[in-house]
Amino acid sequence: MKGDNPRVLSIATSVPRHRIPQETAKDFARAMFSEVYRDVERLLPVFDNVDIEARNFCVPPEWFYEDHTFPEKNRLYVENALDLSEKASRRALDRAGVEPGEVGAIFFVSTTGLSTPSIDSQLLQRLGFSENTRRVPVWGLGCAAGASGLAMAADHARLYPEKPVLFVAVELCGLTFQKGDRSKAGLISTALFADGAAAVVLGGPDRAQEGVAGPELLGSYSTTWPGTEDIMGWEIVESGFKVQLSRSIPDLVRKRVPENLKMALGSAGLAFGDLKHFVTHPGGAKVLDAFEEVFDLEPGGLALSREVLRYQGNMSSVTVLFILERLLESGETSPGDHGVLSALGPGFSAEHVFFRC
Repeated sequence: MKGDNPRVLSIATSVPRHRIPQETAKDFARAMFSEVYRDVERLLPVFDNVDIEARNFCVPPEWFYEDHTFPEKNRLYVENALDLSEKASRRALDRAGVEPGEVGAIFFVSTTGLSTPSIDSQLLQRLGFSENTRRVPVWGLGCAAGASGLAMAADHARLYPEKPVLFVAVELCGLTFQKGDRSKAGLISTALFADGAAAVVLGGPDRAQEGVAGPELLGSYSTTWPGTEDIMGWEIVESGFKVQLSRSIPDLVRKRVPENLKMALGSAGLAFGDLKHFVTHPGGAKVLDAFEEVFDLEPGGLALSREVLRYQGNMSSVTVLFILERLLESGETSPGDHGVLSALGPGFSAEHVFFRC
């Protein structure tokens, strides 16, 4: 029922300090992959075609030229994921005017490292949350987790509107790089992925009435298509996570997303014509081309998605939250506008979250 839905009270992002231009990454790939591909120059245009100018990583460029064990990579993951999450969370809480002790639950998503106790338990202490704060860590949803995690956090905020909810996503994709992986999937990931974190504070309608309010989250829709497990994921090897990319995701978007989006809209009581804003995870430039066709937009119509991809790369689950932040800061929304936040990920899955400004 209108008015009972949680709202985005704030959103904030953070990136690590090492910024690597795409030309530097291209030179690195030339050095690494020329050992296997004599025609490596024929493959290197992928670095230009993904439409990325630069990306941020938690390690400097020279780190990628060396071999690293999985324990070493994972130690870096825990340290940097915690730091980036803390920065984004503090900014989000400050923007929302929410004190740490007020937060009732923290939802935490990531797929690029491992930690038990999970990162959110340490984040809870750093931020000064109550020891009774509910913790919900979610691992393995990949790029889709930015949308699915937001949906889960919104469901909790809808059930318990008296306390704000913090949703955090952090991915350190660079740390999953496998120096010995000379596959084309490895080359593509070297051209595409990056590191970053984002945090969203959600609150119930009472909190929104206090004058701190963003979009109202209307509902969500999840789909996992049978027989598509091989499209994307990790192969766990001795040195850590090895990327798996096998089928054409743009083709899948064109074939499956139109009907999937129609069903998702129906579940929220909306029609396609109601949508004005499309917050779409940029799996890559060609994936955005396919989504623009599905959304009946002009080429380049997903401008904010392309902007984030250009300046930050694909940060997996975090990326769609960067796009949402830019939309809310753009001044392009009007009260009553409807929109959808969409992402695809391992499974193979589609996640949609509908909102009203």
